[in-house]
Amino acid sequence: MDIIEITYCFHLEDKKRETFKLRLDAGSLELISDNGAPVPEWAALEYHQCSNCTHNREETPYCLVAKNLASVISRFDAICSHEKIDLEVITDERRIIQNTTAQRAISSLLGLIFATSGCSHTAYMKPMARFHLPLASHEETTFRAAGMFLLAQYFQEKAGQGGKFDMAGLKDIYQALHVINIAISDRIRSALSAEASINAVVILDTRANLIPFSIEEQFDEIRHLFDAYDSEGIDENRR
Repeated sequence: MDIIEITYCFHLEDKKRETFKLRLDAGSLELISDNGAPVPEWAALEYHQCSNCTHNREETPYCLVAKNLASVISRFDAICSHEKIDLEVITDERRIIQNTTAQRAISSLLGLIFATSGCSHTAYMKPMARFHLPLASHEETTFRAAGMFLLAQYFQEKAGQGGKFDMAGLKDIYQALHVINIAISDRIRSALSAEASINAVVILDTRANLIPFSIEEQFDEIRHLFDAYDSEGIDENRR
């Protein structure tokens, strides 16, 4: 089995370091979990279960997202949200180092875990996880999400399944993510005092809320970047 490794290293103010090495199955793009790790009660499926959850307790006793978050959340229990840290992210392609707040760094890590957890609602984000961009801005996330969605529609059309090239489907995906973000925040808030982790989920949710409403506006702002793709220009270059 081919494995993709992404390492998040948090260099904290007190010179301590927290390192998370995520291992993804290159085929399924899902996290390879440590099956021997204990699972907390707050990760049980029916504990603040998402209203749009597609699973049942008999087949899936634990929330897939919460189960994968558990080992991360517990290690940030005492960290202040606005504490400045140096985040280092290592992939096969590059190493990124940036000074940022704890909540923003944790949010970047949690977003990757959400996408690769195996949840049917977050699975749409797997392509973005494969080409992970740590600490992406709102504009970068919108651009990448729209490109991902439109490429998915292209593949659907090529397979004869009818691609839909408007943004309604992407908006539906993000609205479902909003439901999950709220439920996960409730889980963490009711079970732990992990302020930084709660705020990290809030950051994810803020972005999930913004994208459906701002995507058309974002398109208007970047339309000029695609002037070279005007049909007349492409036809001219083919001659």
